[in-house]
Order: sequence, then C-alpha cells, then structure tokens
Amino acid sequence: MLTRLLTCALVLALAGCDPSPASRALQERQFVPLTEAPPADELQAVEPAPANATADAEAPAPDAAPENPPAPPQVSDTATADTDSIAADEPEPGTITVLNREIPPGTSTRLTWSPSEVFEGISTTTPVLVVNGRQPGPTLCLTAAIHGDELNGIEMVRRVLHELSPEKLRGVVIGVPIVNLQGFRRGSRYLPDRRDLNRYFPGNPDGSSAARIAYSLFNEIIRQCDLLVDLHTGSFYRTNLPQLRADLRYRQVRELTQGFGGMVVLHSEGAPGTLRRAATDAGIPAVTLEAGEPLRLQSSKVSEGVDGIFSLLASTSMIRRVQLLGQPEPVFYESTWIRADHGGVLFGLVRLGQLVEPGDVLGTITDPITNEQNLLYATARGRVLGMAVNQVVMPGFAAFRIGIETDGPPTNSVLAVAEWGQTDINSNFAPPDDSGAGQESEESDGAAALDPEETS
Repeated sequence: MLTRLLTCALVLALAGCDPSPASRALQERQFVPLTEAPPADELQAVEPAPANATADAEAPAPDAAPENPPAPPQVSDTATADTDSIAADEPEPGTITVLNREIPPGTSTRLTWSPSEVFEGISTTTPVLVVNGRQPGPTLCLTAAIHGDELNGIEMVRRVLHELSPEKLRGVVIGVPIVNLQGFRRGSRYLPDRRDLNRYFPGNPDGSSAARIAYSLFNEIIRQCDLLVDLHTGSFYRTNLPQLRADLRYRQVRELTQGFGGMVVLHSEGAPGTLRRAATDAGIPAVTLEAGEPLRLQSSKVSEGVDGIFSLLASTSMIRRVQLLGQPEPVFYESTWIRADHGGVLFGLVRLGQLVEPGDVLGTITDPITNEQNLLYATARGRVLGMAVNQVVMPGFAAFRIGIETDGPPTNSVLAVAEWGQTDINSNFAPPDDSGAGQESEESDGAAALDPEETS
C-alpha cells in the first residue's frame, strides 16, 4: 500500500515539470498556420500513388482539351423568368398613348394638356379626360369651351365621360371640357389678346398665341380622333336650338349626324379656321353641336346634348343602349337671319324650334324714348333655329335665325350637282379654301363683329 502511494506522488511531480521535446514538437504541429507549408520531412513521408491507379494515369494534362467536351448547359428556370419579365414590360394589347401617357384598356384617367404660356411665363394646364374601353373600337373626341363663355358644353363632357364604364365601352372617348382655359377664367369668349381661337385651326407653331394653341390641340389630340363633336352655344347674347352643324357634302359626315337620333341638322361647310372645318379637311368626320346660350348652364339643353352623344355612341356600337325611335327631325340646307331695321328694346314673341310662316310676327323693337314700336316678320317658311335673348339692339342686329324647309339642296348650288351625301371626305370634290386657315389677321383682332352664323 505504501509503495502505491509513493508511485502516485512521483507521477504527480513529473507532470508538473517542463514538457519533453517530443511533446513540444507535437503541440507546434497542431498550431501551424494554414498558409505555411508543412516541414520537408513530412512531404517526404507522403507515399506516392500506386502505378496501377488508372484514373490518375489517364487524366489529361491541365492544358489539354478533353476528348469529349461536356454537354452545353441547359436553360435554367432563372433565364425563363427573365424572358417573362421582358415580355411583361411590353404594353398590354389595346393600350393607347395620349399626351405621352400610356392608358391600358378598361381604364379611365385624367391627363393635363399644356398648350401655352401666359405672359408671366407660367404654363397653363388644361384637364383632358380619357376612357379607354375594354374592347377595341373607334376614338370619339369631345371638345368644349373653345369659346371661354360657352358653359353648356363643359357640363356635357363631364356627364358623358363620368357616366361611361370602361369595362363596357368599345373604343376610346377623349374629352377636353375647357379648351380655352384663359378665356374661361375671364368669362370671355376670346383669348387674352382678343383673338377668336376658333379661327386659327389647324394652327401654326410659329404664329400668334391663338395659332400656337390651335396647333397644339390639333396635333396632340385631334389627329388621334376617328370622330369629332365640337360643343358650342349661341354667341353675343343669342341662344340656339340644340342642333348639329355639318358639311353634308361628305358621306361620312352625314352618317355621323344620323347617329344623333332626331336632332336638327343644319348644313354648313364651316368658316375657314374653325376646328370642325380643319378636322373635316384632315379626313376626320366632325360636327358642331350647338345648344343654348353663353354664360349660362341650362339643364334642359345640356340633357338634350348628352342624349344625342349617347345615341351616337350606341349607333357606332361603342356602347349597348336601347334606342327609342323618335320622329326624325328635318335637315335644313338653307337658313336666313331676320335683322332689326330699328334700334330699341327687343322682345321675342316666338320660341326655339317653333314653325313659322312668311308674315308671322317674331318679335317687337320699341324705342325707349319715343315709345315707337316696330315688328319683325318671318320671311320664309321654316323653324326658329336661333334667336337673340331680350336686349337692347341696334339697326342691323341679327335677331332670329330661320331654318328654311326644302326638299334638298338648292338646285342652282354645286351641292346639287354632286351626288348628295355620297362624296368621301378624302375626295377632291369641292375642296375648301384653306388660304386663311390657321393664319392671323393683324387688321382684325378677332373680336370684330362677325355674322352670328359664322361664329362657331
């Protein structure tokens, strides 16, 4: 027992001594950094590979090309996903571009059109409403307030555009509710430089402010249209029966008027420089829809205009709507104005749309000083298409417009020589004179008095 205790004490004493050289060498080998090469004696200790190791013997040299090259890599799922991503960036079929903005099908949006700068150098932006239908179809454009005091058309555009469902619409409807924003803000028919914007289409990019605005509207919006309805009212304190003004020489224009149902149609080529005339000359069937008077919102006139536009949308299969066949309204190829021969206070005695015969009294003009009264008589059989509201007038003032009922175009007119209503817009029949379109006249500031039938 004593011997075992002495042996254990000796072992403990030896364990507390310095390690042997062999123990130190073993510890150093265990902590050699990976970047340092092992000692030479260890390299020699590695046994060479057997001579019969065929896998290593047949391995080609590092620089040698393999006899059987590997198969080309297969297209991975990642590459397919990248291709799908590129395809997804393409616009959806049916997407349209308006004012540099892509509008997918089945959506509606509000854009801004910046036609000009005011004198402060600040751009004026005008709202543009667009409804792109889910299904393809024609593009109908609605423009209003080219004259800034014509309010009924603004409300018509609002009602039509906000009642349309993109999911149920076939085609596109573009509405510009206030073209002449500068005139609208001032409650004025004209631009700030007193020019009539509706005398400068299709415009001139280097012309006056009116010509530049007209050029911008015509090229950025109107040229995208397949059909155009330009909304107006009477001018100079006159009111109009809801009616269409159209150049009925052209088959496409006549077909366009028939889509409005029973609305009265008055043949008019349109004055040079008007939007309707410029659009028709460019091959775009266009009409002017006149309704009511300026500086007022007349609900009944607005409703008639909206009904006519929805009838047009249904007739062109852009929407589905039950059409009630009403009494067709006549087409007037001629009209005449009854003018005042005396100055004084005008009171009308007829209403819009009323049928009159030659000799019927249309109104009275009373001298406020002498109390002398003069009567205005109808000179032809027809319908009252437009009339002045009660006001003080001067001699020569155009007071009542009568649409003359005829069986067709005048027999002595070039219109009767052609096949009425069969001429195409793009034909060479009776080409209009464009010498004044889009040009400015420094002799007339645009606010000069014009015949009322030439103001829209």
